[in-house]
Amino acid sequence: MNKLASNSKTSPHKNQLTTMKTEIVLNTQIVGNDTPQTMTSLEIAELTGKQHYHVMEAIRKMEPAWKKVCKSNFRLTSRTIVQPNGGTREVPCYQLTKTECLYIATKFNDEARAKLVLRWEELEMADVRRKMSDVRCLPEPQKILALADEIIGEALSEMNADAEDTLTATQVAKTFNMTVYDFNAVLQNMGIQFRRFGRWNIADNLQDRDLVRMRTYVSYSLKGEKKVRTYMTWTMAGLRYLNAKLGYPNF
Repeated sequence: MNKLASNSKTSPHKNQLTTMKTEIVLNTQIVGNDTPQTMTSLEIAELTGKQHYHVMEAIRKMEPAWKKVCKSNFRLTSRTIVQPNGGTREVPCYQLTKTECLYIATKFNDEARAKLVLRWEELEMADVRRKMSDVRCLPEPQKILALADEIIGEALSEMNADAEDTLTATQVAKTFNMTVYDFNAVLQNMGIQFRRFGRWNIADNLQDRDLVRMRTYVSYSLKGEKKVRTYMTWTMAGLRYLNAKLGYPNF
């Protein structure tokens, strides 16, 4: 089993930290508009709940393939860690760009990968807010929203890869000549779906049939307030299932 796919026990490796709850100086600032934002392997370990030793090991194993394709190595650096006794120590770590992080994250489980994607979104939105704070180059509201949409869209494309080709309830309802309100009500009455915590869910007995997939939508106000909404979408298999149940020949 891949060591990054589960939370391993504390590594006996003497040169690595067993916890990332100490003070870590993270390189997540941008100096100038053309300097890429980066994240250290220490932050990746803390964010995903992995041992830093295992993260470093995975990066080393994946580096040859990256070098072969991109003609460059990952940047190896170090960070000063403040220990519980008040002392400090230098810990070697990798400093990775967003693209490099997402490449490494292909070895993570779904939950850890989602945490990493959302963290990058937060960092990039923080950078947008820093840029907007400079009144000398404050863009118009429309440009602010366009910039936010670009960043959000890139992060969400990673999260929503499984739901890329699915249909929303509104889209499916149109194929049956229904409003989305009537469509949802019919499916609820038929026991195909139920509503909980403000969103629709597929019935328990249909969970394993790949009829639906979840999609996430993130939006930001001009003040930087984040709103996250997760909703159910229908696969083509789901549409065929509904077609058979409702009896409307929409294919």
